Amino acid sequence: MTSVTDPFAAAPALMKQWMSLSLATQDSLEPSLIELVKIRSSILNGCASCINMHTAEAREKGESEQRLYLLAAWREAPVYTDRERAALAWTDALTRLSQDHAHEPAREALEAHFTPEEQVKLTLMINVINGWNRLVVGFGLWYEGGKAVKAA
Repeated sequence: MTSVTDPFAAAPALMKQWMSLSLATQDSLEPSLIELVKIRSSILNGCASCINMHTAEAREKGESEQRLYLLAAWREAPVYTDRERAALAWTDALTRLSQDHAHEPAREALEAHFTPEEQVKLTLMINVINGWNRLVVGFGLWYEGGKAVKAA
């Protein structure tokens, strides 16, 4: 097997800071909303390891299979609250920023359902999960039992 660059081993000080930011952002809003955002971003970025991890975590926190399966087509699914829809639209807009800067409708929904402080917290969470997606996909990682292994 080809060796895997484990970011935690290669740059432990920076990864410790990155992990601290990650933990702070994931605890800043309601857990169910945070998990939906993590999964949606990971779907858009094609990060199988993160989809696997965050769907398992969402199930442990009581999320339904139906809502997890429908995240791929959340706009057409009636199972999300207006607040969750606003968060998912903002996640889509920021995750796809390089494709389109027409995110005004998403910003309007965000402002209608989140306080200014919550808007910042959500935006930071979206940035963090996008960062994790890039680390995991970039290094071809799969995390199983807390240990990095080479993805297929």
